[in-house]
Amino acid sequence: MSTETPEGLSIGQVAQRTGLSVHTLRFYEREGLLVTPIHRNSAGRRVYTDQDVEWLHLCTNLRASGMPLPAIRQYADLVRQGTGTEQHLLTLLHQHRAEVTAQIAHLTHSLDLVTHKITAYTTHLSQNPTTPTATPCTGSSHSPRRAPSACDP
Repeated sequence: MSTETPEGLSIGQVAQRTGLSVHTLRFYEREGLLVTPIHRNSAGRRVYTDQDVEWLHLCTNLRASGMPLPAIRQYADLVRQGTGTEQHLLTLLHQHRAEVTAQIAHLTHSLDLVTHKITAYTTHLSQNPTTPTATPCTGSSHSPRRAPSACDP
């Protein structure tokens, strides 16, 4: 169900719905990131539609996934051009998906490292519950003959 009034949504309502600041909404409009022009009422105030909010949610998700503003602008330009740009849109989205996939692989590697460290510390503590804990991984107590510790990679 739409809560849009006959006049549409104010910039404050859109900010609440999208989580974007009023300043960011104005910036997105200035930068050409919106697909349709934002209409103004007789008082000169911006009036948004539910479709504008849907588009802003898409922009927010693209930004959150790392798409740079120039690429979002290009995407919006292609959508505005309409039929005949589908192959360009598809190429842009394939490129972005490859970048997101690479980010996920990097984050997965980082998560695996953190998980390994948690396991090492958990094992160390379960085997040595009363051993005083020194500052881990400072390098001050490393000796060539020491036993492996949670600080080891």
